[in-house]
Amino acid sequence: MSVELLTKFLTILFGYAMPALECFKAIEQRTGRTDQLRFWCQYWIILVMLVIFDEIAGALVSKIPMFYELRLAFLVYLWYPQTRGTDIVYETFVRPLVMQYEPNIEERLRYLRANAGDLVVFYLKNFTDRGYEIFLRVLDYVRSQATSGSKTRRFFSFRGDRAERPSFLEDDYVPGGDRRGAARQRRPRGGDY
Repeated sequence: MSVELLTKFLTILFGYAMPALECFKAIEQRTGRTDQLRFWCQYWIILVMLVIFDEIAGALVSKIPMFYELRLAFLVYLWYPQTRGTDIVYETFVRPLVMQYEPNIEERLRYLRANAGDLVVFYLKNFTDRGYEIFLRVLDYVRSQATSGSKTRRFFSFRGDRAERPSFLEDDYVPGGDRRGAARQRRPRGGDY
């Protein structure tokens, strides 16, 4: 467990925080060094692709022994000044892949931008309808699992009959009276309680 936490901390430090600081410095230099800015933009593109891949195939890749340690080593390889793996990975894999599918990606993004409002409304409506249905099923399940004589079953009963009300409500209820007075009347006398 502690090795996993250490790996996550190191990934955040070396995979996100240090490259973000270097990217910030490259933007703020203002000396016209576009090569540094290009390098860090390539790094973030590769990182986003890794995060997307990890989200999609996370259950499968997490089974690989030392996967997170390998990912940390790969992230360091990408930005480390002596290796500058970002240039190699970007030019060899990312650029040709994205260039091949760029028109299709652009077309789908335009469609999503144009219909974003409709998509959000559609998903919210379906989520609330489905959520309400699931909530009712859970209540029905809880009610069906309760034993026939238990207070839980009587409590979740939706009938209006007085006979179906929970017994803890019936015992304390005195029409027109005070519940505390009714409870005092039922107390056993002496030291029995």
